[in-house]
Amino acid sequence: MPTNTATGTPADLRQDPLTIAVLGPGGVGGLLAALLSRAGHRVLCLAGDDTARTLREGGIRVRSAQFGEFTATVDAAPELPEASGPAEAVDAVLVTVKHTNLDAALERLPAKSLGDDALVVPFLNGVEHPAALRARYGADRVAPAVIRVESTRTAPGVIEHASPFVEIDLAGDPVPRERLDALAAAFTAAGPATRVLPDEAAALWAKMSFLAPFALLTTLYGLPLGEVRTRHRDELTALVEETAAVSLACGGPADPAQALARYDTFPPAMRSSMQRDAEAGRPLELDAIGGALLRAAERHGVEVPVAARVVRELAARGR
Repeated sequence: MPTNTATGTPADLRQDPLTIAVLGPGGVGGLLAALLSRAGHRVLCLAGDDTARTLREGGIRVRSAQFGEFTATVDAAPELPEASGPAEAVDAVLVTVKHTNLDAALERLPAKSLGDDALVVPFLNGVEHPAALRARYGADRVAPAVIRVESTRTAPGVIEHASPFVEIDLAGDPVPRERLDALAAAFTAAGPATRVLPDEAAALWAKMSFLAPFALLTTLYGLPLGEVRTRHRDELTALVEETAAVSLACGGPADPAQALARYDTFPPAMRSSMQRDAEAGRPLELDAIGGALLRAAERHGVEVPVAARVVRELAARGR
């Protein structure tokens, strides 16, 4: 397959440049911003004044075993400006903040600044955010995404990409398929292998089914995955089974044995992002993950005693 040596993009995947805004250029958002910019798209990062100034002046530096070391030029601003014409309108906004910062971050994304065709693409944990974003920005423009990657912002504009992969699942039941396909093509051409899935609930619950037991138990015990899956195997198994039952009731996948087998393949030192937040004293995405799980269970009449206890104990810690 021919390759564009300037961008590293396969020639038959290149397309007309898009204008992409990234709300929250941290580990995930910064990596995507840099890759999209390197592929020739115009990227506008939305961040606080100091971070925006750093990104405008120095770009985003990426260190990645998969993509190499490079610096990508991006624009940056405190909020999305209102476009004065079609040439300035954004094609998509990637929402890559944590749930705990979402409400404040959305102030940087006024609805009036979005053009008629702009997609809002949340890369958020949990399953409840699409409804909230649709109420704010419109039903047919929100396209939830799930990303599999290990990427960390070590300083403003500095990204360490540790995993040997970046994989994206893109969904959005009310969004016209051709718009999803165009964005997926842009992601894939920039580096992340991207597929469009036909069932939004299934895509979100597939991630939730894996994330919730992992995040809740590693955070509760302050242990890496390897110790959780050996010292607390019965509890992990019960929580996986409860989460799978809720997922099934919500239209998602349910295969507890497969989930446990997948945990067993991960490095024993692996920690969840919620655990890292707890160790750093940052607010936890407990409500977006554990709270959402319990609310879905209650709606569908699914008994989840282990999940309820774990969420209750974490909530009692006051974060």
